[in-house]
Amino acid sequence: MATYGQINAENITSSTGGVISPNITSLRNRIINGAGTISQYNGSTATTNTAGSYYFMDRWLVYDGSGGSHFSVGQNKGGVTPPTGFTNYIGINVTSAVSASASNNFSLQQQIEGFNIADLAWGTASAKTVTLSFWVYSSLTGTFGGSLRDNGADYFYPFSFSIPVANTWTQISITITGATGGTWLTNNGRGIGVLFDLGLGSSFQGTGGAWTTNSYYTVTGATPLVGTNGANYYITGVQLEVGAQATSFDYRPYGTELVLCQRYCEGLYYDPSGFAVVSNAFATLTAQWASWSFAVQKRAQATVTLVNGSWSATPTINGGTNLARFNNNTSSFYLSGTSGQLALLATAEL
Repeated sequence: MATYGQINAENITSSTGGVISPNITSLRNRIINGAGTISQYNGSTATTNTAGSYYFMDRWLVYDGSGGSHFSVGQNKGGVTPPTGFTNYIGINVTSAVSASASNNFSLQQQIEGFNIADLAWGTASAKTVTLSFWVYSSLTGTFGGSLRDNGADYFYPFSFSIPVANTWTQISITITGATGGTWLTNNGRGIGVLFDLGLGSSFQGTGGAWTTNSYYTVTGATPLVGTNGANYYITGVQLEVGAQATSFDYRPYGTELVLCQRYCEGLYYDPSGFAVVSNAFATLTAQWASWSFAVQKRAQATVTLVNGSWSATPTINGGTNLARFNNNTSSFYLSGTSGQLALLATAEL
């Protein structure tokens, strides 16, 4: 049975759904970039989402299932002061309001890799209880929702929480009993999907506070953020940890958090001075390549895209076009010739 509660601002009061003294176990938080510290995708610049899954900050995506672009998203979007002890947050603003149809999915999500939740023993009788905690701020008040789900999206735990005062940071704690059913990957696939409702249609709504095989991504009656033009939703200090109570936020060194993020996304900067330009570099035996190793081994083979700079030749791979050719899949790739400096982004998100 879930317990819900607001956490004492000083992070030291012990109560149901509240904070207890910190757990000193290393990397106890299964959420990566829960405080919005790392933003390799767009830096501090807000962007407008595209339809479907749109990663706008490290490990965080907004999902827009209506085929449109309804949000402006980014690190510290809105420019409000974060809660005490935090310097950043994940920011969302509604730029084009819409009334969600029954099958529409508007949500904020993070996918946790299976390797990072293997010890939870979910899907067995030994499943461990976890607690999800976070700070949230919205221009709207009322009941809000979200869920945890397995890789196959056939086992869900919908939850609810209250934002009683508009434009004020509220700290939330939700304790969730371990999942004895479902299929929970323990490899480099999606182990747990964590979702916050931004306006899910009625087909995705149901009773919260218990595991279910119904596709309940949120609770019935949750406030639909996307239905109000100009509405905002800011969140930080997101933590998912083992145990029946939240502990204070697991602050990790900046370098550690960056490395954790780079498994899924890495910004790459290249100055190819003197590097020859070769047309159709990967389709010919006369190709000239530069081998480039990633700083961190990727979760899976990455997609490398051009962020800034220009190519003077488009490399061809097996009749298609790409910016890079990979070697050893997750550790390095070959880059074709170009002129000028390049900024690239390598992504291997879940």
